Amino acid sequence: MARYDNIGRTYSATRRADPRIAARIDAALGDAQRVVNVGAGTGNYEPSHRDVVALEPSITMIRQRPASAAPGVQGAAEALPFKDQSFDAALCVLTTHHWTDLEAGLQELKRVAGRQVIFYFDVDFTTALWLVDDYFPEINDLETEQRAPGTDRFAQTLAITNVEAVPVPADCQDGFAGAYWNRPEAYLDPVVQEGMSCFAQLDTAIRERGMEQLRRDLESGAWDARHGHLRSEPSHDFGYRILTAGLP
Repeated sequence: MARYDNIGRTYSATRRADPRIAARIDAALGDAQRVVNVGAGTGNYEPSHRDVVALEPSITMIRQRPASAAPGVQGAAEALPFKDQSFDAALCVLTTHHWTDLEAGLQELKRVAGRQVIFYFDVDFTTALWLVDDYFPEINDLETEQRAPGTDRFAQTLAITNVEAVPVPADCQDGFAGAYWNRPEAYLDPVVQEGMSCFAQLDTAIRERGMEQLRRDLESGAWDARHGHLRSEPSHDFGYRILTAGLP
């Protein structure tokens, strides 16, 4: 909660729903009408044509929710303040790696909703992103990365019916960690950095060192020599996935 009270101050400036990802999340929700968005943040990816209730631990994030967004409730995934089977589907978007007790949270999703839809990143693909591999390997050692669940871990608790890869578009509009894979200059922007929890957790000296190296590599052409081919790709798979579980 404290982490997002910190980074949440500029969250709405760089984190907004990408319509292509939103369409795939919406499709995964199927015919669910009553939806709880767990770890809802500022309301990205909440479908406007469904009855949505948002649950979010950070008051800073809740205060940035637009007036048109679904009603927000402050609380944690591990203890949802809702009755059994109150919803048709529980939605989680890039949040499960922040939970302090994954098992408790997943059991709560099953308790309050027959279907679970989770947009997450598979940790087995983390080093596929040059940002981590070349400049910030320390991200792999962060607490949230260490406890980030992969597909196999979800399968231990949820009755998974489908998992689909979500390649990140070259012009992705949502500024999550892998969004700027072909636009490396964007990572140098402090506002962009502040919208990513991985940077919020890094030691300041590590963060500054990595950014300075990236800046030098862009100026010298070293980055393009290694990764310039990415600039012309329409999309790339960095391990982002949509999981559907529970009722079909």
